Order: sequence, then structure tokens, then C-alpha cells
Amino acid sequence: MPKDFPRSRRVADEIQRELAEIIRLELKDPRVGLITVTGVEVTSDLEHAKVFVTSLNPQATHQDVLAGLKRAGGFLRSHLARRMKLRLVPQLTFAYDESVEQGMHLSQLIDQAIAEDAKHPKDE
Repeated sequence: MPKDFPRSRRVADEIQRELAEIIRLELKDPRVGLITVTGVEVTSDLEHAKVFVTSLNPQATHQDVLAGLKRAGGFLRSHLARRMKLRLVPQLTFAYDESVEQGMHLSQLIDQAIAEDAKHPKDE
């Protein structure tokens, strides 16, 4: 295996894929709703995993989504244990990823600036 792709990163990628599927198909908590698992960071000893999520539901608050995921943490971890061949399944910690919302906001600002430029043609 090449050194630039360590085991912790491979495990993090697999956890991201499996969690996304478990949340989509098996988690029934209404607070969670439509979310996307945007990334996972796993410690080198594979004992802890920080899961970054973003909500696709505009009515859901960050706190509600994180509370629902925290409440379902044991359920998600047990399902991960069944799906993955790991001796130790990491403890899951959830964090809200605001980069998608920030990107949408920046895109709106750029669109507004372009619209303003179109209103005021340059004098040549």
C-alpha cells in the first residue's frame, strides 16, 4: 500500500459510505431527516471518528440534527460493526459542516455582483 493512503483514511472513507447508507435506509429519527455525510476523520488508533454532516432540510436546525444523531450514535455504531470487518469500531462524534451553506452563500453573492454589473454597463 502506498504511504499517502494510510489505513485510517481508508477506514474513514468506508465509515462515510456505510453511515450514509445506514442513515438513509434505517434511521427513523425525524430530527435527522435528509442529511449528507460530508466527511469523516478517524484517529490513527481508530478509536474515535468525527463525522461531519450537513442537512438538506431548510427547516431543520443544526442542534436538532446533531441531537438526533447523538441519540442514534449507539444504533449507528452497532450497525457499522455488523457491516465492517473491524476489531474495534470507533466512537462516533458528530459535527455540523457549514461549508455547503457557506458555499451557497458565496455563490449567491457572486450572482448578485454579476447582476449588479449587468445593470450598470461600462462606459467606453
